Amino acid sequence: MSFPGKFADSLVVDQLDKLSVSFLVDDLEVRRGGCAANICFGLGNLGLNPVLVGAVGEDFADYRAWLERHNVDCDSVHVSETRHTARFVCTNDSSHAQIASFYPGAMSESREIELKPIVDRVGAPDYVLIGPDDPQGMLRHTDECRQRGYRFVADPSQQLAFGDGELIRSLIDGAEILFSNEYEASLITQKTGWSREDVLSRVGTWVVTMGPAGVRVDSNSAESFTVPAVPEIEKIEPTGVGDAFRAGFLAALGWGLGHERAAQLGCLLAVYVVEQVGTQEYVLSRAAFLERFTSTYGADATADIEPHLKTLHP
Repeated sequence: MSFPGKFADSLVVDQLDKLSVSFLVDDLEVRRGGCAANICFGLGNLGLNPVLVGAVGEDFADYRAWLERHNVDCDSVHVSETRHTARFVCTNDSSHAQIASFYPGAMSESREIELKPIVDRVGAPDYVLIGPDDPQGMLRHTDECRQRGYRFVADPSQQLAFGDGELIRSLIDGAEILFSNEYEASLITQKTGWSREDVLSRVGTWVVTMGPAGVRVDSNSAESFTVPAVPEIEKIEPTGVGDAFRAGFLAALGWGLGHERAAQLGCLLAVYVVEQVGTQEYVLSRAAFLERFTSTYGADATADIEPHLKTLHP
């Protein structure tokens, strides 16, 4: 929602303990989101068939139909009988100040989900990405991946700010891939007490997104390298950019490509999100997609990904 005035004009500093205000907003926009759904949407757009795992409310029906139209398997989504789907509600004013609330709702029931029945239904997973979710659910799924030998991707993201060192160590130890941005990378080392080298001794690959500076990929078995970002046409709104990057990265791995191509594809998909308002509003055109990829990474890189983009619109 957007409030045309300034929140500050309605606040009396010495009366904040009696705060009771209401704002008449100009508009209301309801947009789809959620890290797992955003990543699955990106994977589906690139022609893969990701399996969404999470807990939702009975109000998920329309969202389910949307995701299934974009190649997302929603048959293993847990539907709560008592809670609504998690949602973020915010109001911005004319100075870009924000008042917001996050309702976790059904998300807290993700701890009830077991992965083995899902694997029995769909087959062995390439990767299980464990993103920001109910902390107990994250721990349960991480432990199950270790116990059953499922390769997992650690992506604690927003939960790093709230989690303590013990939680974070449990979530990333043994991961095939660890995703974070630069700030989150600092939180990881600060809260766990592990150095960068300590982290790399416990994960296979650490992928660190750096905004306009691109992406750094560190590994315990190969030289580190950096991939430049794709120049945006117009930067409009950054929400969901990291999720799109993860979708592109994982798609390339699913095609059997290496980490460099994965980082490049992730950067390209991410720029489509930053040029839109909303996390799932982009439409991929094969010709334009390949042209942007070539202009940034060259013809050899394009030759590697082009055969896999058969499902994109011309």
